[in-house]
Amino acid sequence: MDVFLETERLLLRRFTHDDVDNLYNLDGDPEVMRYITGGATTPREEIEHVDLPAFMSYYDRFDGYGFWAAIDKSTDRFLGWFHLRPQEGDPVDQPELGYRLRREVWGMGYGTEGARALIRKGFTDLGAERVVAMAFRDNLASRRVMEKSGMTLARAFRLTPDQLEEMLGVASLELFDAEAVEYAITKIEWEAQLH
Repeated sequence: MDVFLETERLLLRRFTHDDVDNLYNLDGDPEVMRYITGGATTPREEIEHVDLPAFMSYYDRFDGYGFWAAIDKSTDRFLGWFHLRPQEGDPVDQPELGYRLRREVWGMGYGTEGARALIRKGFTDLGAERVVAMAFRDNLASRRVMEKSGMTLARAFRLTPDQLEEMLGVASLELFDAEAVEYAITKIEWEAQLH
């Protein structure tokens, strides 16, 4: 197992081609996909031929940034994933944090544990100066993870139909309240929280 990062309860490792079923089961839960696609699940072919190859391509393009499978250390069970990666067109030292976890582990602190570890790694090892994370305004659980990870609300903004189409493959504003929020933390703010 190619472990990238270890926390008290989690191993974050590189994805492999063997993770198709893990991702298919994760994205097959309409509740997991509620704030991503409006509850539409992801077809297996898309995961196998689009999503997983995109995840794995980060390992060659960036040193230390990418998508990481979250594994429960005590059971070796796949719990979901985290990412820390620069968004297209953004500076490399301002990566975006993201996560998607299986519903049965929601509320158990895994999101905060993984997010804090990746923020720390970004600032201490990867040269990040600012880490951002985004969610739909109504996704309160995701926003709580951001807040518990030390991030603060940086801005609220409205997504256009074009942005929704690009992000989600969904152009219909009827599926979503297109109000989004961005949370952020700078390296200086993170260091101040350590004291």
